[in-house]
Amino acid sequence: MRTKFLLMTLCLFAVSCKPNEEQISRKAERIHDDILSVDTHCDTPMRFFRGGFDPGVRNDRGCVDFPRMKEGRLDAEFFAIFIGQGPRTPEAFEREHGRTLAIFDSIKASVARHQEIAGIALNPDDALRLKTEGKVAIFMGIENGYPIGTDITKIRQYYDLGARYITLCHSSNNDICDSSSDKGGPEHNGLSAFGEEVVREMNRVGMMVDVSHISDESFYDVLAITRAPVIASHSSCRALCESPRNLNDDMLQALKKNGGVIQICILSDYLRQPAPNPEYDAKVKELRDRWRNEGQELTEEQQEKRWEEFSKLKEQYVKLATIEDAVNHIQHVIDVIGIDYVGIGSDFDGGGSIEGCTDVSMMKNITKEMIRRGYSRDDIAKIWGGNFMRVMKEVQAARSI
Repeated sequence: MRTKFLLMTLCLFAVSCKPNEEQISRKAERIHDDILSVDTHCDTPMRFFRGGFDPGVRNDRGCVDFPRMKEGRLDAEFFAIFIGQGPRTPEAFEREHGRTLAIFDSIKASVARHQEIAGIALNPDDALRLKTEGKVAIFMGIENGYPIGTDITKIRQYYDLGARYITLCHSSNNDICDSSSDKGGPEHNGLSAFGEEVVREMNRVGMMVDVSHISDESFYDVLAITRAPVIASHSSCRALCESPRNLNDDMLQALKKNGGVIQICILSDYLRQPAPNPEYDAKVKELRDRWRNEGQELTEEQQEKRWEEFSKLKEQYVKLATIEDAVNHIQHVIDVIGIDYVGIGSDFDGGGSIEGCTDVSMMKNITKEMIRRGYSRDDIAKIWGGNFMRVMKEVQAARSI
């Protein structure tokens, strides 16, 4: 009888000690006060050329702006300079190089207009300093090595302009490597000879090599050549969601051996296997065909309208993955290779959005779920930026210029 009473008392004590949602929220805020939180990939700069988007004010359109970073307790964001794959000709390379420079300028100008709340960061110390000043830190990366063309000197130029990683390719093969999603299949069977030079030059200047989007063969070729840790700036786990964009467990083990880090992407289709949705697919095709008939060169207003139409269609027909799904991917990495090799790369404004975290103001919700699961403060600090900043420091320390 006494034993039964003792067990009941212990159960009641455990229930009474379980934190409620308000307590979890306050704990999440305290943790964020003490750590440096970093999202390693968003495509928000694409919006800078549409409809006068200003990241310094709170926007209803788009997923990321400086005020909402503050709301979500996100300290640092990597703005991706995304360049879609196009023709591989000298004229096209020059045109896309010019576009790349224009996006660099637009990011810097946007930050300069709002120096009271944001600053450009080039290394982890910059991000920490900006946090102590009450500002958010904006890093820059380049998504797709396409604007490099075949000119290796552009890597140093982009680094000097502030880029701290380059995603070697996007959804199509380029002169550097094969993509994980090129419909034509492999072209180089991994890295090209030029791609090998690119990896070596990125190591030399202290630029992080980003293996998101590249094919499995390209991934292993990069690891065979690089002298520094690599990053997957926005990828998830193939064991939980069968997508060629995700890393399988063997790749995770290779990443651990390299000392790199995988940043879990909160794009729904990379977190949970999408169910067949023929009605949605038909609507998307219809919308794409209609916009294709508008011609190749769309005005800024047309681009914004197209984005809004696709977003509304997805909202109407697609059931998003959840924060729980995202943390399941984080936990899978921990189970397979440990706590020191995982982080978060949202892909906001490039498709990233899940139930409970549809914009940067909701990033704290991911922390709340980790607290519910019993993650320690040190674990959360590593996931939210500690692991990635460790890699960034190692890459910069390994440079040879």
